[in-house]
Amino acid sequence: MTRRHVPWLLLALLVLIQICYPLTGGVTRARLTVATVVLGYLLAVGHALLTRGPRTAAALVAVATGGGFAIEALGVATGFPFGSYDYSGELGPKLAGVPLIIPLAWTWMAWPAWLAAVRLTTPAGRAPGAGPAGPRTTGRTHVGRVALATVGLAGWDLFLDPQMVAEGYWVWRDATPALPGLPGIPVSNYLGWLLFAVLLMSALRPLAGPAVAVTGSRDAPMFALYLWTYLSSVLAHAVFLRLPASALWGAAGMAVVAVPLAVTLLRARRRPADRPAPARTGVDAPA
Repeated sequence: MTRRHVPWLLLALLVLIQICYPLTGGVTRARLTVATVVLGYLLAVGHALLTRGPRTAAALVAVATGGGFAIEALGVATGFPFGSYDYSGELGPKLAGVPLIIPLAWTWMAWPAWLAAVRLTTPAGRAPGAGPAGPRTTGRTHVGRVALATVGLAGWDLFLDPQMVAEGYWVWRDATPALPGLPGIPVSNYLGWLLFAVLLMSALRPLAGPAVAVTGSRDAPMFALYLWTYLSSVLAHAVFLRLPASALWGAAGMAVVAVPLAVTLLRARRRPADRPAPARTGVDAPA
């Protein structure tokens, strides 16, 4: 097995576990939740390490995992920025009131959301960069990437929180005002996700270096992860979990990134053979 195959193998295991999730309940379902998050974390960080090296992986862990824990600990202690809430004991060990798998979940989806945003903001038909300094990115492009990656990550929470609250993994003390059809979760929670997501995405690029400002063929597992998460979440919420409102809200929220990403990838596959895509530097070196 080569390094290129490792992310695909981890993704396959993740998909298998997620398929089993709605078919279980109780303690088994809680354990599958933990297993899913841990596997997703290993997939995201492992992919960052294998395709871009230690600096990128370390930056992702510092910003998403470390930052995720800090913002969750702040939220549990003060109610800012998500609202006042408490975690149950079903998600494993806690530190400062936060289950240790929670910051892993931020990392799991932050990485594919960032790469999807980079892919969507790379001008078609142009090489994304040149030379050892990396891709030339204008200030406007960077702001657009951060905004798109922020929505790409925060949109996922329109699936995540309703599902986890329905399972009893966490609960808000005051869940008003709430989005229509999503009782039990205050609007402040989604605003808090947007706030932290924009801080996370803004810090990732300068800390991780120029390699994260370009995508290539080895990012296919992350694009597949993002699209799988979107499509499987819509199906699971609408059919298996009986959460139709979150199926609609999540479908609309993640579609901002997922739909253009799917279209972009399909168009790239249909590009005529006599018009190959320009080489994308930085991530396609042999393993």
